[in-house]
Amino acid sequence: MHDKLLTYARSIHDFSTAEMEMMKHYFEPVAYSKNTVIEKEGEVPGYLYYIVSGYMRLFHLNRNGDQVTTHINCPPGFFTSYSNFINQKKSLENVECITACELLRITKKDLDAFTKESASMKDFSIHVFQESIAYHEQRSNELSSLRAEERYRELLKNYPGIIQHVPVQYIASFLGMKPESLSRIRRKLIN
Repeated sequence: MHDKLLTYARSIHDFSTAEMEMMKHYFEPVAYSKNTVIEKEGEVPGYLYYIVSGYMRLFHLNRNGDQVTTHINCPPGFFTSYSNFINQKKSLENVECITACELLRITKKDLDAFTKESASMKDFSIHVFQESIAYHEQRSNELSSLRAEERYRELLKNYPGIIQHVPVQYIASFLGMKPESLSRIRRKLIN
């Protein structure tokens, strides 16, 4: 399971053989079944996850008790409630495996130890968190500047496999619309 993480890490930064072994040591393989909440709101996120396979989402409940999906991730990539994980603060979001997931996970304590032991891991971690910030800024811009259909088209362009693996209600929530609106947009695009 570590091969995908090692390949991804090497594509971003140079790691020595010893550092690759350290990565295998620090990242624990885990598997979860579909619809499993692995981090709960009101708790400090325990792990940073690398998605080997499967789809995950961040969500919270709004004032009406409805689930609001704030982030969907597909493999490969890292996933957690980032700012809460980094700052070790209670999260307002849940981390859920939408599909069965194979993951590699690391605790904040182990991530800190690894980045102290390895300059390459420190640089790689900075890169991962910078990409997360850039992604969230782009997403914020899209939500505020694109029409609903444009947001859906962008999602399909960037993540074409998402439709086959993620329920429509999660995609609609993620795109800031009702499932009925997304269904209308999908019908329009098919016709």
